[in-house]
Amino acid sequence: MTPAQARAARSLIDWNQSKLAESASLGLSTVVDFERGRRQVSAEAMDAIQRALESAGVEFIPENGGGAGVRLKKP
Repeated sequence: MTPAQARAARSLIDWNQSKLAESASLGLSTVVDFERGRRQVSAEAMDAIQRALESAGVEFIPENGGGAGVRLKKP
């Protein structure tokens, strides 16, 4: 997951950074710094962010030559 994917995923589900931090059980600064590319966060933090977004209905699309991305899961 890239910082751009995390920002796009939040946008899809209308979450702010505070909501993501709360849902991922992380500090707000961890989410902010990750999304801005200020620092590398731990693998555990990235997993928590991705799990929170996936549980809210986001699907991550891997890099497959067409570019990595995100989309909403089918209901």
